[in-house]
Amino acid sequence: MRKVYVVVPDGIDDPTRPSGGNSYDRQLCRGLTAIGWSVHEHAVQGSWPRPDRTECAALAGALAAVPDGAVVLLDGLIASSVPDVLVPESGRLRLVVLVHMPLGAKGPGDDHPSTREHATLAAASAILTTSTWTRDQLLDRYALDPRRIHVAEPGADPSELAPGTASGGELLCVAAVTPEKGYDVLVEALAAITDLAWHCVCVGALDREPRFVDRLRRRALESGIGGRVRFTGPRTGADLAAAYTEADVLVLASRAETYGMVVTEALARGLPVIAAAVGGLPDALGHDADQNRPGLLVEPGDPQAFAGALRRWLGDAELRQRLRRSAVERRSALSSWSTTSDQVSRVLAEVAP
Repeated sequence: MRKVYVVVPDGIDDPTRPSGGNSYDRQLCRGLTAIGWSVHEHAVQGSWPRPDRTECAALAGALAAVPDGAVVLLDGLIASSVPDVLVPESGRLRLVVLVHMPLGAKGPGDDHPSTREHATLAAASAILTTSTWTRDQLLDRYALDPRRIHVAEPGADPSELAPGTASGGELLCVAAVTPEKGYDVLVEALAAITDLAWHCVCVGALDREPRFVDRLRRRALESGIGGRVRFTGPRTGADLAAAYTEADVLVLASRAETYGMVVTEALARGLPVIAAAVGGLPDALGHDADQNRPGLLVEPGDPQAFAGALRRWLGDAELRQRLRRSAVERRSALSSWSTTSDQVSRVLAEVAP
């Protein structure tokens, strides 16, 4: 039996800290097991990607217990920040780094995040990225062999179609409430369309940036939309599925996205998407067979542009019907998680002794 040791953050299954990276890691471990890999999972505690010495030592101890020549798949949130731990092990172990999001742009100094990330990736036997955009970013930033960098996009298994409403006014945002996810842009955009009928449910962690959340709530109250915007905190499983079912459209004003798993999760239910055109998100949104987008894309960081897209959606029933048809068609073309697991499996098999 093929064997792989998988190193993931310790909060991978914490329902109060859901993330695309954690969901991907969990789906991948299940998928590899289903196709015949013996998966040995190591959940390591730490404030990744900024661990302290004790946390680095714990990771080093976990790797030291892995037998020589073994294949080790490491979440990039952990691996990219600790070359001092991983580079010495690269001659003994077959290290494969799964990069969800590059640590940072190029910068000077031996201790800059990009310097540490480059050192780790240069020592890896192979690199996996969750989008073509991320792969291109790594090639642009670092002198890496492109033959060692592989893409395994997240899967999205089709779910029951969301029925939608006639007005299209049930808006849903699924993301941790942080500046990176553009919630301030979203609230400003919503404040500009108070003359239209809508409600917005925001599903995501509220404890990452508490002061930012407080400012958002004050701004919503000041602009008269406090009763129309609801912050629910994180949801998973059936509760998250219910939020999708009750929605008409996914809205996402992010400033950065390597892929945007919530986009394909929405499409898997036939929901159109209104989002900022950042990173790998346009690739996740994709096109239907006629090359029509199943949603609307706007420039990031622009509340007026986002408000304009929302106004178009809410004010044009024909547009809503067209985008819904496109989303349903795109749904049937989404890649499955089994495909993702197969792609990763091939990479692991290539580096195995």
